[in-house]
Amino acid sequence: MIKKAASVMYLFLAAIALVLSARVVYAQDPFEIQVYQYQTVPKGMWNLETHLNYVGRGTRVFEGPVAPSHNQFHLTFELTRGITDHFETAGYLVLAARPAGGFEYVSWRVRPRLRLPQSWNLPVAISISGEVGFPSKTYEENSMTLEIRPIIEKKIGRVMLDFNPVVGRALRGPATGEGWDFEPGMRFGYSVNRKLDLSLEYYGAIGPLGNPLPRDQQVHQFYPGGDLKLTEKIIFNFGIGVGATPAGNRLVYKSRIGILFGKKKQ
Repeated sequence: MIKKAASVMYLFLAAIALVLSARVVYAQDPFEIQVYQYQTVPKGMWNLETHLNYVGRGTRVFEGPVAPSHNQFHLTFELTRGITDHFETAGYLVLAARPAGGFEYVSWRVRPRLRLPQSWNLPVAISISGEVGFPSKTYEENSMTLEIRPIIEKKIGRVMLDFNPVVGRALRGPATGEGWDFEPGMRFGYSVNRKLDLSLEYYGAIGPLGNPLPRDQQVHQFYPGGDLKLTEKIIFNFGIGVGATPAGNRLVYKSRIGILFGKKKQ
């Protein structure tokens, strides 16, 4: 078991090293800081996740119409409905508060997600989501965006490894002609007991596929943290993110509470 866990951790670090070594500023999503896991919401049930993040050290000047992120609070409400045993759909309301101001509208988003059945006995668990966002120009220069997120998961005993090789692009706005950009996310989780999972998460923004940005313009962030199961249906996530390059946010405190409710349908 220990050898298997060490092997998974080695693969996790090797994958990060491969990304860091690429000759590759596109912003990693600072509002929903989450590596997706394989499972979808059970059929007939709801999951309300509330994300609250604080940027302790961020950008300090306007980048075109986009406001500096330093000292911003980010608040996102994500409501997901389990449609079938393998399909869910979600809606988001994204808010932010700049220094000396109250919360204001950032974006709304919609996201369907499909997972492949476990009965297929694949070597890894796989699901995939697509997300369309409609952001305000104060927080994103493009007024319509698309994200495609494959989710690849492997569990060995107490250890869980998740990889999200995310690609995204602008559908409307000045970056429409720039094509797809690559924003990978990874999570190494270890189940301490029935109540607590500890984790190390990685988030990157590499730049356009096939034309990566210079290394000092990449975003590479690492979040040690964990998940605390308060009840069988309430989970609290926490983490502190540190940026490894001059680009993007350098220090972020993140939290998320998820509440599962409703009656599961057969």
